[in-house]
Amino acid sequence: MTTTLLTNIGELTTNVAAGGDPLGTVHDAALLMADGRIAWIGQAADAPARGQDATIDAGGRAVIPGFVDSHTHLVFGGDRADEFEARMAGTPYAAGGIRRTVAATRAASDEELRLRLQRFTTELHGQGTTTFEIKTGYGLTVADEERLARLAAEVSGEVTFLGAHVVPAEYAERRDEYVELVCGEMLRACAPHARWIDVFCERGAFTPEEARRILAAGAERGLGLRVHGNQLGPGEGVRLAVAAGAASVDHCTYLDDADVAALAGSQTVATLLPGVEFSTRQPYPDARRLIDAGVTVALASDCNPGSSFTSSLPLMIALAVREMGMTPAEAVWAATAGGARALRRDDVGALAPGMRADVVMLDAPTRVHLAYRPGVPIVQTVWVGGRAVTPEPSAR
Repeated sequence: MTTTLLTNIGELTTNVAAGGDPLGTVHDAALLMADGRIAWIGQAADAPARGQDATIDAGGRAVIPGFVDSHTHLVFGGDRADEFEARMAGTPYAAGGIRRTVAATRAASDEELRLRLQRFTTELHGQGTTTFEIKTGYGLTVADEERLARLAAEVSGEVTFLGAHVVPAEYAERRDEYVELVCGEMLRACAPHARWIDVFCERGAFTPEEARRILAAGAERGLGLRVHGNQLGPGEGVRLAVAAGAASVDHCTYLDDADVAALAGSQTVATLLPGVEFSTRQPYPDARRLIDAGVTVALASDCNPGSSFTSSLPLMIALAVREMGMTPAEAVWAATAGGARALRRDDVGALAPGMRADVVMLDAPTRVHLAYRPGVPIVQTVWVGGRAVTPEPSAR
């Protein structure tokens, strides 16, 4: 059993609520990682004196749980930088650009897609993300969706089947046939590699009636439910997700009082994706309204080539604080524990004995610096399951 003691932590965020602090902050702290799990947490003065394979002095730095990114689209081919440039010049965002990425992804080889996934994994780890979901949705044929799910499963246990991303061009006049394909042969091919099913319930994508049918088919196959909803305008996505018992409804940009009330009375997490609003110039979601109503909020990157080509959860935290009414503490919780709730995981997103040792040390004295120093790479060292995946400080 490999053991590592991380000591002299100036500010440790555990996300284990204590004394009115939902982030369970411990100052002058230490934690012990053993065999991939958290074995002990407490004051540095009380840390086990011996028996570690390595002891690392944090030098008063802050330590947080690894980020949990519960919404990404990492397996794709091609590039859409020209669309971003056009949006910055005033062209409005529309979901139809997805079909460009579908064409590029279909043309890419498995090895090309695998190499890109490996690069994204390294990129995510370098920014403190230790758990990440990956959606399919850029294949939209049985064979291509199956291979995207299979490749995604090579790097993540959180794979989402998103055959219901948009209706592909070849089915434009045969929507019912495509929905039948998604619910039948495509779902059967992808389900062995996936944990979740998702549907883009939005104008330009799938109607509420189509979305209900697709989610029901996924549930019958034993997959958990997720929904893209209320991104481009008001709609039924949020209430559809809550009624279906979805783990998460993502975007939540345009909400009315009934949507907020439905979320507040449910176990469905509202996953906010401020990278999309940054990239598309849409209004930001009102996180303050949701939190004050008692809704569980998560932050995720929505990393994709069209509307949010960033994998940086530190950037999402900074945007949430600056543009969405969240405090730094709320934003850090949403990017860690909130993401874990959106994935219905109880082994990540917090630091407590028995949990997976996904640990991030910041080159900063406090977690507030994640919003205070936007764009600065302050993630210093990242451990995933107790294993350093970025350069580890010198141990003694």
